[in-house]
Amino acid sequence: EAVSASIDDVNAMTLSTLQEDGFPDARIVLLKGLDERGFTFFTNYESEKGVQLSKHSKASLVFHWKELERQVRVMGVAEQLTAAENDAYFASRPRASQLGAWASPQSQKIEKRELLEERYAQFEQQFTDVVPRPSHWGGFRIVPIKIEFWHGRSSRMHDRIVFEKREN
Repeated sequence: EAVSASIDDVNAMTLSTLQEDGFPDARIVLLKGLDERGFTFFTNYESEKGVQLSKHSKASLVFHWKELERQVRVMGVAEQLTAAENDAYFASRPRASQLGAWASPQSQKIEKRELLEERYAQFEQQFTDVVPRPSHWGGFRIVPIKIEFWHGRSSRMHDRIVFEKREN
């Protein structure tokens, strides 16, 4: 329904992870896959979200489409995708995005933007043909244990439908 409505960034979702101190940490990421196993997105495994998910696999996702008065909340457990899944998606990315995955030390401080641009230029020269996937880059799948569908209604008489995984 959201795709049919031509909503901008229909695949944008809020990902919440847990910091070392137990506080939630949220940011927007893009959904890149959805199947019976769960919801997938890709990132630098050395980024804050990558490190947090590696230490504490519990996570949540929120999709919100204001134009439709719809929201979907997902609670689940993160698992890293396989090397084959990561390689396949990385190969489908534009060359500039592939080079950016090498050049950007995501979530780390850099002295000045010029250093980032220099790193990009270095990798652009190094990889003149195929850009291989860096080992620090890949995907996560959020395997849901609970999904809530919310539909806004007038007079705040909203509909909420919740599905929870029990055993199988």
